[in-house]
Amino acid sequence: MQLSWPAPNRTVGPFDALGFVGLGGLFIARFIPVAKLIPFWGCGFRRMTGYPCPGCGLTRVADNFAHLHFDKALQANPLGTVAAAGFAVLAVWTLLHLLFKVPFPNIDFSEREWKVLRYVAIVLFLVNYAFVIVMHRFPGLLWG
Repeated sequence: MQLSWPAPNRTVGPFDALGFVGLGGLFIARFIPVAKLIPFWGCGFRRMTGYPCPGCGLTRVADNFAHLHFDKALQANPLGTVAAAGFAVLAVWTLLHLLFKVPFPNIDFSEREWKVLRYVAIVLFLVNYAFVIVMHRFPGLLWG
């Protein structure tokens, strides 16, 4: 892995876009009760099968994370909580980048490192999905 820092700049890039998405999403989750306003909101997969989908709990994650209830967010979907934290970090970094010219670092991975990251991502996805299923089917088993 090689890490390098470009010169200070205000060039808008893909990380800025993700930062704006994170800022907007966390703002909406904090101030607008989406799940209560939209009558058909919910997981259709869970309604049809009785089992949660891999994304079940992401609305609760966003809502709880935006209200600083990190424990509840982790209970709903741990990987979603990590993603919400990543969006929050990107939102702050985007503001620093555009206001004070703090650059985003350049990170380059080798082919082997990319392969390891892909396998780690697959394992994390599967473990997270197993956690979501167990939390849905047996609510008190893993978390008090």
